[in-house]
Amino acid sequence: MSKQAKVALITGANKGLGLETARQLGKLGITVLLGARDKTKGEAAAAELKREGIDARAITLDVDSPSDIAEVADKIAAEFGQLDILVNNAAVMVDARTGNETSTTSGEVLRTTFRTNFFAVVQLTQALLPLLQQSEAGRIVNLSSILGSNTLHATPGSPIYDAKTFAYDSSKAALNSFTIHLAHELKDTKIKVNSAHPGWVKTDMGGEGAVMEITDGVKTGVELATLGEDGPTGGYFHLGKALPW
Repeated sequence: MSKQAKVALITGANKGLGLETARQLGKLGITVLLGARDKTKGEAAAAELKREGIDARAITLDVDSPSDIAEVADKIAAEFGQLDILVNNAAVMVDARTGNETSTTSGEVLRTTFRTNFFAVVQLTQALLPLLQQSEAGRIVNLSSILGSNTLHATPGSPIYDAKTFAYDSSKAALNSFTIHLAHELKDTKIKVNSAHPGWVKTDMGGEGAVMEITDGVKTGVELATLGEDGPTGGYFHLGKALPW
């Protein structure tokens, strides 16, 4: 009997970093589940990857929807019995991005940002953890950002010292905290949990000034998703280098 291929779920995978992450994992022979809020867009993305010979399957998932999360967990359990890789890629940035507006950032902007970038990640990961525990080598990758580094934000002259988008930055700092805490809880298991900074990538969120191509932006996440047994856990990385929290 042939061994079942590894299974990966990537959230926000119908475009950008999520889609390319699915493509790169799929090229390694991993079955990729493309989580997307819009079923039609998800299916179109999966069809694109299938034409490239990748075992890609669309799965309807609005990470802000508890019912979607429960349905996805049940679906993966029924079809595969386990999950090997979870890439928490879906995120939003709703800050104005016109300078440091911390004192006027509204509660609505903060709640919207944290709902997707933090609370949804925690809820989805918790729901899928039993399936990851069935894997021989579960991997959780939280797509963070260098903007989540409190150390660099507080250091004059750092690359992000003058780049202050309060809601987004603080949501990614909270996500990094989740990485640290969950990795510690699971340190005696085969599951590894890490945060990835993709870089300033040419995506809808990255904007016109971005300097990295999407194919390069996914390298960190793909590496962390396919770590060997001797790989790190509880870390914060960009292209193989650790970032300060």
